[in-house]
Amino acid sequence: GVTLAFGFTLIGVAQDYPVHLLSHRRAEHSNAQTARELWPTLATGVASTCIAYLTFWFSGVVGLQQLACFTVVGLATAGLTTRFLLPQAMSEDSAVRIGPRLDRLQQRLNRWRLPYWTLAALSVLCILIALFARTPFWQNDLSALTPVPAELLQQDQAVRDELGSADARYLLVVQARDAEAALQRLEQLDAALNELIARDVISGYDHAARYLPSMQRQRARQERLPEEATLQQALDSASTDSPFHAAAFDDFLADVKRAKQLPPLTVERIAATPLAAAVEPLLRIRASDALAFVTFSGLLAPEALSGLMTHEDDRVLDLKAASESLVAEQRQRILWSLAAAAVLLIALVGFALRSVPRAARVLAPMALTTLLILAVLQAAGVSLTLFHLIALVLAAGLGLDYALFFERAAHDPDEQRRTLHAVLVCSASTLLVFALLATSSLPLLRAIGVTVSLGVIANFILAILITQERTT
Repeated sequence: GVTLAFGFTLIGVAQDYPVHLLSHRRAEHSNAQTARELWPTLATGVASTCIAYLTFWFSGVVGLQQLACFTVVGLATAGLTTRFLLPQAMSEDSAVRIGPRLDRLQQRLNRWRLPYWTLAALSVLCILIALFARTPFWQNDLSALTPVPAELLQQDQAVRDELGSADARYLLVVQARDAEAALQRLEQLDAALNELIARDVISGYDHAARYLPSMQRQRARQERLPEEATLQQALDSASTDSPFHAAAFDDFLADVKRAKQLPPLTVERIAATPLAAAVEPLLRIRASDALAFVTFSGLLAPEALSGLMTHEDDRVLDLKAASESLVAEQRQRILWSLAAAAVLLIALVGFALRSVPRAARVLAPMALTTLLILAVLQAAGVSLTLFHLIALVLAAGLGLDYALFFERAAHDPDEQRRTLHAVLVCSASTLLVFALLATSSLPLLRAIGVTVSLGVIANFILAILITQERTT
């Protein structure tokens, strides 16, 4: 779902490519010639964005791999379509007229100048804000991404407490060689668990042995059933002088006799019965061992659960802490992948432009915008999630496209006006889409919308300021 939702927003990015082709179309040039001249810059932007998203393929997360595939295939197809198919479909008189208002705007923008020291100072300020903000830099709590209001979550928890539902955070994990050994271990824990109830540490517990006793316990119960003759004698004695008919308990005698001979219930035998629905979530059988889970309700002192661990393989699992550690571990892997992508991106831009100063002017707006977004989010009390990282990559790709085209037109006033027209249309359409997402009540969509909206505005302004060549 996230892949599709985010993928549809990339339609706005994909349509930037034909907008550039239409804006740069001149009456004296054929469509094919315009596309051919524009292709090196366009291809560099497409390849750079694809490289950035390709790193998500190596994240090990299926959702991010889907997103990487969706994005790379989509943007590459859009770029190749703009280069090879769109010129054939366009009429030869499809040139865009650049009006006087855009000329005046371009003249004003050409007068914009900021000393390099102001850009350096802005970078340092952003870094200091990110380093010293009181807000935690990363958000590891997955529950923070829920769209459900906090009041409803509290009501939900209150209802669960009243119903005695299991605590969703803590589990006791019992590991044994097989299912029978695991069930016996669970039965041995009953005394300690009942003691916790008596001490008001927990209000209840649940485990698989409550529904499926071990074969050892089942056989013990069978052995306690009386023999047929003994049971018949007891019934005769009890029914003396009673209104019951002599044969009234024959079916009962037959059931007891049959029960003594029945084979014990096992996990395999209950697989096709309603009982399996209660046992399967609490008992997992693997190739070499079995895992049994004990859940708790009304847990008041999680530290008291450590006394239930009687074997070295037992453990109390804090699902919240475990999920947060997994998020942090996965994020670390993604950050390393993004660092590798940054190196490849710098190499690609340097190779395409064949000039260190030009490459620096193209990369600087993207880098400074990233710092600026991080500083604004931290100053606003927003901790970063995985979705902010995804949005930062998209914002960086947009910024790189803007800077590439502005830098390409740096020496040609007519190209500057056409580039300004194209980038204005592209940035305005992108900003409309992501500003709408920024108003969403869903945290993940809001994170993407706010991040990309900030990125579009900052990248547009900084690309204009930085990509213009300085004489001093």
